[in-house]
Amino acid sequence: MRHTRHGWMICFLLLLSGVSPASAQSVTDRLGVPGPVSFQGTEFALAWTSNPSPSYFKQEYVPAGEQVENFNQMFMIEAETSASPEAAAAAQVDMLHKRKGSDPVVNYDLIRNDATDEIILDFVLSDSSSGTTIVEWNAYRYAPLNKSGGVALYAISRRGYGDQARDFLIGLKEKRSPAINALASFNTPKLQPNP
Repeated sequence: MRHTRHGWMICFLLLLSGVSPASAQSVTDRLGVPGPVSFQGTEFALAWTSNPSPSYFKQEYVPAGEQVENFNQMFMIEAETSASPEAAAAAQVDMLHKRKGSDPVVNYDLIRNDATDEIILDFVLSDSSSGTTIVEWNAYRYAPLNKSGGVALYAISRRGYGDQARDFLIGLKEKRSPAINALASFNTPKLQPNP
């Protein structure tokens, strides 16, 4: 569980800081989902992949014209073969609790589906360390990876930048529930982690 927490936290902090992971690696489908991924009427193309440990695989998809470094919306698919949905969600919630002291925007809600062992975590956070305020809303759907264990993550992330950050937060009231419902009913592809 400890490794999972740090892996997801590091990737998220890289995204917020504007560091380009794409510049360091070529795009190689590592999960058997080359894209595009269709979500709420938008096509997301595979833009970045990583295999930071033998058990952790991450892929990020963005719409045409957007970049991983400064996206407005991104779809993510991840697989962690050594964690469970419960452990992965708990690690993310722990990270959010730790941010509360330095991020006044942090807020989250957790929805459990005991019938499927899935968890949806939706959360909002912000960062202004680069001089430009970034507000980011995410919905993470944690699901069992397969019968042997592991966790699959299917997620949507949306951002507002600078002067648009306030309007972005206000607009979440209308857009949050439809996005969560779409993620909950998203037809998940079977993941095949491959380093």
